[in-house]
Amino acid sequence: MSLPIIRKDLTFSPNLQDYVSHYRQFDWPQAEEKITGLENGAVNIAYEALDRHVAAGRGEKEAIRWLSKSGQRTVYSYKDLSDLTGKFANILRMVGVKPGDRVFGLAGRIPQLYIAALGTLKYGAVFSPLFSAFGPEPIKARMTIGDANVLVTTEALYRKKIAAWREELPSLKHILLVGVKRELDPGCHNLDLLLEEADRQLPATLTQPEDLALLHFTSGTTGKPKGAMHVHGAVVHHGHSGRMALDLQPDDVYWCTADPGWVTGTSYGIISPLVNGVTMVIDEAEFDPEHWYQVLQQEQVTVWYTAPTAIRMLMKAGNELPQKYPLDHLRFMASVGEPLNPEAVIWGQEVFGKPFHDNWWQTETGGIMIANFASEPVKPGSMGKPLPGIEAAIVTHDEQGVHLVTDINVPGELAIKVGWPSMMRGYLHEQQRYDKCFVDGWYLSGDLAQKDEDGCFWFVGRADDVIKSSGHLIGPFEVESALMEHPATAEVGVIGIPDDAAGEIVKAFVALKPGFTASDELLKELRGLARKKLGAAVAPREIAFRENLPKTRSGKIMRRLLKARELGLPEGDISTLESDEK
Repeated sequence: MSLPIIRKDLTFSPNLQDYVSHYRQFDWPQAEEKITGLENGAVNIAYEALDRHVAAGRGEKEAIRWLSKSGQRTVYSYKDLSDLTGKFANILRMVGVKPGDRVFGLAGRIPQLYIAALGTLKYGAVFSPLFSAFGPEPIKARMTIGDANVLVTTEALYRKKIAAWREELPSLKHILLVGVKRELDPGCHNLDLLLEEADRQLPATLTQPEDLALLHFTSGTTGKPKGAMHVHGAVVHHGHSGRMALDLQPDDVYWCTADPGWVTGTSYGIISPLVNGVTMVIDEAEFDPEHWYQVLQQEQVTVWYTAPTAIRMLMKAGNELPQKYPLDHLRFMASVGEPLNPEAVIWGQEVFGKPFHDNWWQTETGGIMIANFASEPVKPGSMGKPLPGIEAAIVTHDEQGVHLVTDINVPGELAIKVGWPSMMRGYLHEQQRYDKCFVDGWYLSGDLAQKDEDGCFWFVGRADDVIKSSGHLIGPFEVESALMEHPATAEVGVIGIPDDAAGEIVKAFVALKPGFTASDELLKELRGLARKKLGAAVAPREIAFRENLPKTRSGKIMRRLLKARELGLPEGDISTLESDEK
């Protein structure tokens, strides 16, 4: 709290010039007026992102600049994307997909994935993104829960991660493959060829605001992943938050570095920028500090949205590197995925002449809720203030309901008053799990935070055991389940431990069955199993053997106690601990 407040002398006119006045006067019909809509009250995300710009005479404007790993640069106009997504929608119709069916996307940052996402929404089917670095087990779990009907992926990913178990998922009728080089399996189609041949004329389906559009999976502390359901009406908030929190303006060149397999890469890497009519950069290559600076300079990026992990890695690369690439055109920088440490905000000011603007939201909220705005001073380490239209509070709750915490700098659970357009409408097949998120008209985020005297919110920690690594939520149960498949494993407890680069990394504690002995060879086997099942992004970075794991008398492993002992923190109440573990 004692860090210097960064005040700005702006060289541009922000969308939100007077926060207090706009927050007080705003209501959601103002944001609804920014979208065009379709006849009979229909709203379709793809129409708002593409077709309405074409109808308004802006079809020739650059929508996407795609930079391939090999250095190829391909530009797609809004008219190009409108045509290509119409073709994809026709492909879905041709193979017998019905509006409301589930289309999953599993690929890196290639144009076909973006076309598939928007084409699915145009057709009125439901799109669900998957992270391409996932292993077979997380992919299978999510597609099973989501009743997948179609999968869009590359031939390489299909052969490596899907083919072995595909027949176990009877709902999966069609697989659309990019980069086909071998003979197709039954039910597989060459997407590249189909896109060449398909008719491009297909108007957007007249989906209603409450029709399901997106299915985003997020990890929980126990049990299987949760499928958060979002509707076409969420586009109102996608557009609004892009203008307010990211200050997107029509002439901007915008780069969101998030992978489309995660909610940020969909909400703010596809929908929000296109709804706001900007030109967006998509870079297929993996992270490399110098390459990133080259992209920022060569593409003349004006608004940059990235993750704290990436910022810390850029900091580690040093201050001399960015000096080689003048970035005077870069006017606004923002960050999301995990709390942005104050040093990173200050580093941005020192190196780029402007701070990174942290913001906060979740898969369940569908869009940015709290942000540091372009026109407002930045308090390094703060999440910022609620967007116009969002009521946020610090609360406690018990059997009597929700209680507001009105004292400043007192931690509690961060809650959002229900009613914003991009709020999730449910967890797929799990009504009870969904209902627990809401009490007395408030969405309970599971994040602990506090509010200062100026109304700025500060992240304190998670209220549960979910691990936030490189901006991605990892459920410990999923990791524990994979390690339990090894014949030597008796018990597993998984926690997140602090890491300078990733925020947290996954660490697993393994107790062995009688007759097995801890060894480097066994450690290697466990690591290999986890990476094969889960993928490198989810598998534990560290594994430690323990004779016993702390458990409650009912047999539940106490991850909280594992973490406290690992980090040297107070153990708290251990009254429910088994007596022989004390």
